Amino acid sequence: MSEAQLFVATTFTEIYERVLVGPLFRPFAEQLLTRVAPTRGDSVIDVACGTGIVARVARERLGAEARIVGIDIAPAMLAVARTADQTIDWREGNAVALPVSEQFTVLTCHQGLQFMPDKPGAIREMRRVLSPGGRMAIATWWSLEDIPGMRALNAVAERHVGPIVDARHSLGDGNALKSLLVDAGFRRVHVNTHSHDVQFADGALFARLNAMAVIGMSEKGTAMSEAERGELAGRIAAESGDAISKATKNGTFVLPLTTNIATAEV
Repeated sequence: MSEAQLFVATTFTEIYERVLVGPLFRPFAEQLLTRVAPTRGDSVIDVACGTGIVARVARERLGAEARIVGIDIAPAMLAVARTADQTIDWREGNAVALPVSEQFTVLTCHQGLQFMPDKPGAIREMRRVLSPGGRMAIATWWSLEDIPGMRALNAVAERHVGPIVDARHSLGDGNALKSLLVDAGFRRVHVNTHSHDVQFADGALFARLNAMAVIGMSEKGTAMSEAERGELAGRIAAESGDAISKATKNGTFVLPLTTNIATAEV
């Protein structure tokens, strides 16, 4: 399927799952779970699950009998998650009011906390649904200033839409992340990092998807229709040739990314 056919035939959420989840999100999801080390006796809740890659990797590791719940506020994300794995309990809900009455031994949140307006409230809710002795792991990308490849792509987009506040990288300060957990009463709080070279066969396609994301984070972009954003993203990707070529090695676009990973216990 060509790039043009891809954007015509599928929704953005489906493209996100098909193009980004495997090379970008899965390696970090695997590391997140490794840090919290769930076993077959654990129950797992993944908050802000998106299309569910952390929960799905947990299913692979823990087997069919494990109780696994994924929570997300976006119905479109959950629709894709349900298609990907019907054995997981997918629930629609807000992180500050999780639709959960039961408790879990393991909680994960992979690249979601930075988007939440009430971060302390979300952390308190995460603590509420963890059983005594429960463990949690939260990942948030490093600040944009520390990720040159992303900064270069965003700079091209800013030429068209003005300043962009990239929410994806808004909780890059590991100390701030640690303070949120300590203030909520978590014990044994540690924040470390994990780096990985994300590889894409099509750098221009990644640049276009990134442009679609950041256009919506700009004041000008919020006033655009979806069709207008898509058209502009195509132009931004076309103008990102220099940034793409500098990051391309042996025909593969390579994007070094680093995430904070906070672990803690109740």
